[in-house]
Amino acid sequence: MLGLRQGVGKYLRRWGLSFQRPDKRAVEQDAEAVRVWHEENWPAIRAKAKAEGGEVLFADQVGIRSDQVTGRTWGAKGCTPVVRRTGNPFSVNAMSAISTKGRMHFMVFTETFDADVMCRVLDRLAGHFDHKVHLVLDGHSAHRSRKVRDWFDDHPDRIELHFLPSYSPELNPDELVNADLKRSLPMYSRARDQAQLAAETRRFFHRRQRQPHIIRGYFGGPHVRYILE
Repeated sequence: MLGLRQGVGKYLRRWGLSFQRPDKRAVEQDAEAVRVWHEENWPAIRAKAKAEGGEVLFADQVGIRSDQVTGRTWGAKGCTPVVRRTGNPFSVNAMSAISTKGRMHFMVFTETFDADVMCRVLDRLAGHFDHKVHLVLDGHSAHRSRKVRDWFDDHPDRIELHFLPSYSPELNPDELVNADLKRSLPMYSRARDQAQLAAETRRFFHRRQRQPHIIRGYFGGPHVRYILE
């Protein structure tokens, strides 16, 4: 039986296949909406930003918990490694925005993400640019709230909003920032309180801001590839 499995594997590799962990897709995802995004919406957004001398940013929010799973590490067989951390869990939230030019902007906060927080993010983001920003987001309720829509109506020359297709996080390169953040937080030096966790999170973002090649790499990830500026 072992020889049979090895033989099958050899033929599969010969045919250009490899053993992989399947990616996830929501059954609610609209394949036609994804096609329209790739073939129509994204090219139009990119062309408009270029014509206006603007810039496209993809943004997303993320929550970080003190008791999140830290992943795997090596240890003696039969002796499970132990990570010591506080028994009183706490969390912080963050929102980041990245551009194909390798820029990153972020805000770390402790309150729940809502329309008020989103407007603060927009105020800070607009203050970083002297040209128009085209901001690509998912359909989170805070992004679509009346207060946020009013903000965009009051600042039409600063930031223009574009929505990704529903149930399509793989189309947002900033999702890879979130995954990178959770992988990069210290595995053994665990934050003892919310302030330390917020500081660790800020350090991650500051480090990435000095690494534009990594930021640009998010756009060439395995999920979706965007043409770099």
